Amino acid sequence: MKGGMVPTWLELLLATQFFTICTNHLSSTRNECNLFCIDCKESKGGFCYYCRSRHHSTHRVIQIRRSSYHDVVRVAELKDILDISDVQTYVINSATVVFLNERPQHRGCGVSAIKASSSSYNCEICNRALLDPFRFCSLGCNLKGIKEDMRTSVPIGDIIDYTRKDDDTDSSNTSGNSGNNEGSCSDADYCKDNPSPARVIRHRRKGIPQRAPFF
Repeated sequence: MKGGMVPTWLELLLATQFFTICTNHLSSTRNECNLFCIDCKESKGGFCYYCRSRHHSTHRVIQIRRSSYHDVVRVAELKDILDISDVQTYVINSATVVFLNERPQHRGCGVSAIKASSSSYNCEICNRALLDPFRFCSLGCNLKGIKEDMRTSVPIGDIIDYTRKDDDTDSSNTSGNSGNNEGSCSDADYCKDNPSPARVIRHRRKGIPQRAPFF
C-alpha cells in the first residue's frame, strides 16, 4: 500500500467483526464467520464456510485466524493482492502472519513498556515495539499512515509564489509615488499655499582652527 494505492475492500475488512455465529447456519458445526471475499463489491463483511460454497465459490476469499484473541491473516494469502512490505510479520504456528488491527498495549509499566523502551524499531502510528525494521505493526496502522501521508502531501504545482507578485506591486507603487513627488504640481494654488519643505543642507564640521604662530 504505497503511493496512496488503497484497495476499496481493505477498510471493510478492518472494520468487520469476525468469529461471530452465522445467522444462516445456526445449527451447523462450522458456522463461524471467519472468511472474507475481496471480489464482492457489495460484501457486508465476514461469512462462514457454508456461505462460501454457496455464494463465493469462484471468488477470491481470505481466511481470518486468531492469535491471542486478535485477528491475523497469513501473508501467503495477501502477498499477491496487497502490498504489505511495511508491516511487521510474525511467525505463529509455523505460518507467517500479519495482524489486522492495532493491539491495545499498557504504557508505562510491565514487560511491554520495557520492550518498547529498549526496542530500536517502533510503529509510526501506535509506537508499539517492533521486532524488525518495519514501519507499522498492523494493516490498520499501515492504512492510517497512508491517509496521513496523503493529507500532508501538497502537489508542487498548487504552490503559488505570492512573494514575486508582491515585490512587483511594491516596486510599481514605489516608482509611481516617486514620480508624483518629483513631478511639477498641477494645482498652482495648492502648491503656493503648501510649499514643499525646504531641503536642509548640512555642512561638514570644520576642522580644528589653526592659530597664527607666535613670534
